[in-house]
Amino acid sequence: MLVNYLRLLLLPFSLIYGMAITLRKKLYDWGIMRSVKFDLPIICVGNLAVGGSGKTPTTEYLVRLLSDYKVAILSRGYGRRTKGYILADADATAETIGDEPLQYYQKFDNISVAVSESRVDGIEKLSPGHDVIILDDAFQHRSVRAGLNILLFEFRKLGTLQFLLPAGNLRDVFSSRKRADVLLVTKSPVPLLHVAQQASVNELQPNTNQKVLHSYLKYGGLKHLYTESDLELASIKDKEIFLLTGIANPDPLIEELEKYSKTIKHEKFPDHYAFKIDDIKKFKTAFEKSERKDKIIITTEKDSKRLKAAGFKDLLVNLPVYFLPIEVDLFEEDKFTFDELILNYVKSNRRNR
Repeated sequence: MLVNYLRLLLLPFSLIYGMAITLRKKLYDWGIMRSVKFDLPIICVGNLAVGGSGKTPTTEYLVRLLSDYKVAILSRGYGRRTKGYILADADATAETIGDEPLQYYQKFDNISVAVSESRVDGIEKLSPGHDVIILDDAFQHRSVRAGLNILLFEFRKLGTLQFLLPAGNLRDVFSSRKRADVLLVTKSPVPLLHVAQQASVNELQPNTNQKVLHSYLKYGGLKHLYTESDLELASIKDKEIFLLTGIANPDPLIEELEKYSKTIKHEKFPDHYAFKIDDIKKFKTAFEKSERKDKIIITTEKDSKRLKAAGFKDLLVNLPVYFLPIEVDLFEEDKFTFDELILNYVKSNRRNR
């Protein structure tokens, strides 16, 4: 309740912020501020809110869909401790390039991953030798004119009252959605009723040339943080779960785990949080103090990159610590529409078509 009152006090600053980003948007629309267009397919994956909309698994979906092309992913690299342009290599860590870019690099063998504060500079460096570049979280960065903009909206947040920063979590005005080519509603319930699907369309009010499509999350098997061992989700039924997260929105993950266990002890940290040794020691102590024999530690795939990179292995290696991978998929009709739109765009805009 106190947090809600504090946010109300910040509403005047949200008004100022909204005026500033609206002016900036108009400067780009009027051509006073310059957007650079490149001669190869550029796909931007973004959202209007701060984190938690599913950009990472959506980007991974695109990588799989475009497996016949030479793909590069360009990110700013949130949470990294470096500056400038860096092309990921075998020495990359979460500290040097960020947790999400590291996840892309380690997950896919046939792509390039780079980070740069300047999207223009990053694209110029990646452009030679690549067929398509995916911009991760770059919808607000108007310095680049992407050929295809995919804007994500979390299903459960549509229809709720949301405020601009700092009073709320929106970093862009809702009207900016009109710039997107695809309005992708993420984390939809399965099955998705037609009335819920239509409610999304009514809320987003798309232009005639905009597609409103729906995706949902798929959870894989649990993977051990340090070994090659895997566990089926069904194997954790009725176990005590110690959940460690540093992501924007862990609620869907918790809902999935509650299908298997009602005993979940959640240690929640902010998105991209840089775990400290004391944090992990405290978490480990709580785990070891539990008298339950059937217990397990679970974290997210993104968090696993920081846990591996930050020197916590000595604390965790002898514990049953696993991460849970997720993927995005689309409902049948929407999947056909989305895949066809992406593939046709890339094929039609290749430099050597």
